[in-house]
Amino acid sequence: MSVRPMQPTDWEAVCAIYAEGIATEQATFELEVPTWEAWDANHLPNCRLVYEREGTVVAWAALGRVSSRRVYVGVAEVSIYVSAKARGTGIGKILLRALVESSEEAGFWTLMAGIFLENVASTAIHRACGFREIGYRERVGKLNGEWKDVLLLERRSKVVGMD
Repeated sequence: MSVRPMQPTDWEAVCAIYAEGIATEQATFELEVPTWEAWDANHLPNCRLVYEREGTVVAWAALGRVSSRRVYVGVAEVSIYVSAKARGTGIGKILLRALVESSEEAGFWTLMAGIFLENVASTAIHRACGFREIGYRERVGKLNGEWKDVLLLERRSKVVGMD
């Protein structure tokens, strides 16, 4: 079992895990997995990780920019997905901790997450990794005709951006 940088060759496994997350209707407003090109364009190249168990990718995490404005260069949004067969095993927490470390090495001082209120497991993992609730967006969007509230969390680095 190991955490390692994501490679383009991991896309098939990443795509399948993402599709599982979409199917839960608790992970994203997306209705279908994007193409590799679209996904690649929306995620930072240096903070993409996978968790591999027995030679199989069972989870992935990546960062995306929250804004193109220069002032937000050290702020990123977290995406983390764990395959159905690996949920509840602690992999999500291990992977998110590794992503936090990777983000700090890359100079990020704030990580943000938006989580559907009913996604209790994801909220717990983020809180265990130092994220705190900063608010929520009520009825921010509909997913398959149902309004969704999104909990907003952030994690401030204790080592980056302290000067």
